[in-house]
Amino acid sequence: MSDEEKVNSSVESEEKNSKETNSRKAGQKKKFRWWRIPIWIFVGALVIVAGYIVYLFATYSRIEDNIALTVNGNAEAVAETGQTYTAITHNYGFGAYTDDFTFFMDGGKQSWAASPDSVNTTINALTDIALAEDPDLVFIQEVDTDSTRTYHINEVDMINEKFQSADQYDNVYDQNFHSAYLMYPIGEPHGASKSGILTESKFNITSSIRRSLPVARGFKKILDLDRCYDISRIPVENGKELVTFNTHLSAYGTDEAQGNAQLQMIFDDMKKEYDKGNYVILAGDFNHDYTGESKEYFNPDNDVELSWTVPFPDDIIPKGLSKCTDYAEGLVPSARNVDVPYSPECFTVIIDGFIISDNIKCTYVQNLDYGFKYSDHNPVKIQFELLD
Repeated sequence: MSDEEKVNSSVESEEKNSKETNSRKAGQKKKFRWWRIPIWIFVGALVIVAGYIVYLFATYSRIEDNIALTVNGNAEAVAETGQTYTAITHNYGFGAYTDDFTFFMDGGKQSWAASPDSVNTTINALTDIALAEDPDLVFIQEVDTDSTRTYHINEVDMINEKFQSADQYDNVYDQNFHSAYLMYPIGEPHGASKSGILTESKFNITSSIRRSLPVARGFKKILDLDRCYDISRIPVENGKELVTFNTHLSAYGTDEAQGNAQLQMIFDDMKKEYDKGNYVILAGDFNHDYTGESKEYFNPDNDVELSWTVPFPDDIIPKGLSKCTDYAEGLVPSARNVDVPYSPECFTVIIDGFIISDNIKCTYVQNLDYGFKYSDHNPVKIQFELLD
């Protein structure tokens, strides 16, 4: 082979090697496009999700136990024996639950109230319903002070203003829970919440404290949030006290043992007051089938099992305390499942009510049927007398 041929052959070999190298690089670039990019997207999403979970647990905190609550208002009256008084308990559903509202945590679609105007209309209507009964005591659950879901409207201020304009009332607000920003549902994140329970009283409330209830542990605590009850003291003319308890027990992420533990703690405090000779009233949303059989009564053909409709554990109610269940006008549901808009065919149950000491006579009790127009709960009304 001549020198010229050798040179040409070398050039051709280099060109061939160059083409093969370029081909391999092109193949590598093509390969990168098809699988490396999706992996990085997956890894990035995983990091975001992990970071969010860390954020949820890092920002989770329980409110301390035995916190003294602020009593506001201008009530001066003391309670008297032998007089008939009226009390109402009502879960306001954070001002979102109009009769067409469905909630994502119950299988529905919505996570926010429809609009700020809807919140204002609903809270005002619910408060008017209570005031129409000329109540001496009102126990309200699930009212927001600064929540994404209710457009950061302070519902407690709205309610207090209406009661103050109607008569002389004391009021006590107790923050039930505060939550981190919940990113679900994706289209309308539930956001951050500050929600609590509120007591309105025509009697002078001398003091009130917040008690922290046992809640779920581990990941379930993110759903269960914080839970509490408050204890408020009202002087009675005979030197004793009327001690009221307002509560909203756990609904999600709970089980029977935890629900019983929450009630047992409340009952222990009630029994202490009763043993002192005081009058004791517990009101609230118990998230248990209050009568023990209302689920079957209102839904005979529905065997759905919900964590907040297990039968109330009557066997742990201490001696000297009893439920008010002698309904004057028959059984009326106090709550509905919010998976679909309300209709008479919806799943309903009784989970709200009163438990009183036997030195109090309940002369009337009735769940008031408002067709769930402004809340997923109907109000419960009792009339009672303090026995001498």
